[in-house]
Amino acid sequence: MTYDFKLKPKKSQVQKIETYLETCKKIYNYALRERKDWVNSRKSPINACSIHSEYIINPNAPKPTYNSQCKSLTEAKKSYSELKEPHSQVLQQTLRTLEAAFVNMWERGFGFPRYKKKMRSFLYPSVKQEWVGSGWVKLPKIGEVKMRMSRPIPDGFLIKQIRVVKRASGYFVQLSYQLAVNIPETPIHGHPLGVDIGLDSYLATSDGELVKRPRFFNQLHGQLKSLQRRLKNKKKGSNNWQKLQSKIARVHQKIHDTRKDWHFKLAHHLCDQAGMIFVEDINLKAWAKGLFGKHTLDAGFGQFFNILAYVCWKRDVYFLKVDKDYTSQICPNCNTHTGKKSLSDRLHCCPYCGYQTNRDVAAGQIIRNRGLVAVGQSVNENACGDILSGSIFDWLDKGL
Repeated sequence: MTYDFKLKPKKSQVQKIETYLETCKKIYNYALRERKDWVNSRKSPINACSIHSEYIINPNAPKPTYNSQCKSLTEAKKSYSELKEPHSQVLQQTLRTLEAAFVNMWERGFGFPRYKKKMRSFLYPSVKQEWVGSGWVKLPKIGEVKMRMSRPIPDGFLIKQIRVVKRASGYFVQLSYQLAVNIPETPIHGHPLGVDIGLDSYLATSDGELVKRPRFFNQLHGQLKSLQRRLKNKKKGSNNWQKLQSKIARVHQKIHDTRKDWHFKLAHHLCDQAGMIFVEDINLKAWAKGLFGKHTLDAGFGQFFNILAYVCWKRDVYFLKVDKDYTSQICPNCNTHTGKKSLSDRLHCCPYCGYQTNRDVAAGQIIRNRGLVAVGQSVNENACGDILSGSIFDWLDKGL
């Protein structure tokens, strides 16, 4: 578990943190340049040079790796005194981050690693328990730094890593704790709940609850627009330009923090109601490129699903993604395909059985039914019973 606290460093400590970040950026970019030069030197034929650039590298030179670059870093410290200022493991962890970027490119299809304009964090990979106290944290070669402990650390956990992060509103420390305990997989139990996401309502549950969509970005869009218009008239790199950049970054951080806090609260609210939660398996990248891409990105559905999965695991609630296809075209009561609906149709009314409810709620009930089938439970006993019992009197009142 990771706990995030805000630091309150002194001016001298701020200078050291900034020095660490700048040195880590130089190490990362130099190591990346070394790897790119080695790759580019192998693209030309052995009897000719590239017409774009020339790379004077021994043909027998081995490919740069994490181990070889760590050895080169040790040798470079003898010539460059600035490399001795940061903690040795911090610089090694920077090279490990670069290695992880190449592994992600080869194995996970990520893009080629790019140079860092700014380094926003550095990591102490191995720490001691006495480095963290009540309201302070000890950072090697920086000293004891005060921090604002917004919540207590649970008993029994051992600290494993310390990461220092620079954000628009200041410096933060992330303390990673670990407890030697085996956590079993979440069993299938409790009340099932299907969740359908959208832009008319942020989400609709199979129990009939509609959650209004908050507009995190739109609320501060006017303020951002004004600041960015003023930034356009400032000379790049000047003091006023940097001040406006800082103000814009703080507004973006406020949007991010507000969205994330609301996602956590909503995830806990859903977990209070159910023992099983089912959501759609949606390609959110395609959503973000559609007509309502700006609103989709503002909603942050991908982050919400990740947070919901984490909160479900933490609170012993079963979580599963199900097929998204035709959730708005099938009646949850009789399981009949009713045809495609336009976006203006917000009411589901089945022409075969007469079941009527909100369109998004009906989609949530379909998601719940598919989740129950996926985990091997009976839909009729767990889901359809409450649909029939809650709707039969509505049908009688309406003469259906």
